[in-house]
Amino acid sequence: MVASGDRWPSATDPYRAGVCNIGPAETARRRRTGWIGLGLAVAWAAVALVVAAPPIVRFGIVLPLGGAMVGFLQARRRFCAAYGLLGLRNFGSLGEAEAVADPEARRRDRVAALRLVSEAMLIALPPSLLFALVPLPPR
Repeated sequence: MVASGDRWPSATDPYRAGVCNIGPAETARRRRTGWIGLGLAVAWAAVALVVAAPPIVRFGIVLPLGGAMVGFLQARRRFCAAYGLLGLRNFGSLGEAEAVADPEARRRDRVAALRLVSEAMLIALPPSLLFALVPLPPR
C-alpha cells in the first residue's frame, strides 16, 4: 500500500499525499510546460495587439497563461495535478507512473490537484482581464 501522506517524504519513498507526487524528471517536464505556456501567451498577446483584436479575443490569453501557471506551480510544488486526479505518482523516469493504492491518499491528491489548478487560474485571471479591458490605441 502507498503511503497515506501522514509523514514527510523519505529517501526510500518521497511520495506525500496531497503534497508531492512527482520526482525530478517529471518536475523538469512541468517547468518546460510552464515556459512553453508563457511563450504561447506572449505570442497570443503580440498577435492580438497587431490585429487590434476585440477584448473577448484578447481575454483568450487566459488559456495559455493559465496553462503556464499550472506548469510552474506543479514544478514548484513537485505535484502533478493530472496525476493527482488520476491517482498516480512518479518518482522514476518519465512514463513510469504507478497507482496510489490508499483511498485517503488519492482523495488528498484530488483535492490538492483541484486547488493547484484553481490557484493557477486565479493567478492568470487578473493580467488576462487587464489585457482584455485596456483600450487599444486607434489604428
